[in-house]
Amino acid sequence: MFDSECRRCSRLSKFLDQVKTDYPSYFARPVPPFGDRHARLLVVGLAPGMHGANATGRPFTGDYAGILLYETLYKYGFASKPESLSAADGLKLIDCRITNAVKCLPPQNKPIGSEINTCNQFLTEELKALPEGAVIVALGLVAHNAVLKALGVKLSAFKFAHEAQHTMPGGILLIDSYHCSRYNTQTRRLTPEMFHSVFARARNLLKAL
Repeated sequence: MFDSECRRCSRLSKFLDQVKTDYPSYFARPVPPFGDRHARLLVVGLAPGMHGANATGRPFTGDYAGILLYETLYKYGFASKPESLSAADGLKLIDCRITNAVKCLPPQNKPIGSEINTCNQFLTEELKALPEGAVIVALGLVAHNAVLKALGVKLSAFKFAHEAQHTMPGGILLIDSYHCSRYNTQTRRLTPEMFHSVFARARNLLKAL
């Protein structure tokens, strides 16, 4: 399972050491998953952001990408509050858990293939813990591919596309979404309505169980 002291990737470990020197108050360690361990909805992102999860120690907290995510989770009943401000703000996820394909902050927010592959063992264990009928929302292509790899599925078997739905081994459902990054939302590649539609579908699928 998750290892808060993991230093398997030398490039990431060295980078985090430097970040901790530059920003002593930052979390600057592998960021743990957040939410209900028995949740039926798992949201998979890419990696912690420099001044977001890497600073606060909670996925999608403190950066731009988290604004739309947590507002949407609240809208569809997956969060107790519409804003995630800090790891100590009292926010709770409801039947939902958030994790990342890569648990450590990568330079320029771009993990390399070997780092994604090394971290995939943690995602594999997280997916094994999902209950029957679970739904996974993958935010972006890297998260989509990481989920497929963790499930032992060929990457060519399921193509990433916004709001595409795929049935995984064991009946787990995977829904793809464009990542709620600043770039995607400001360029309107991803609108709030498009993002809401993904989580509305997830909610309806879970209600149908």
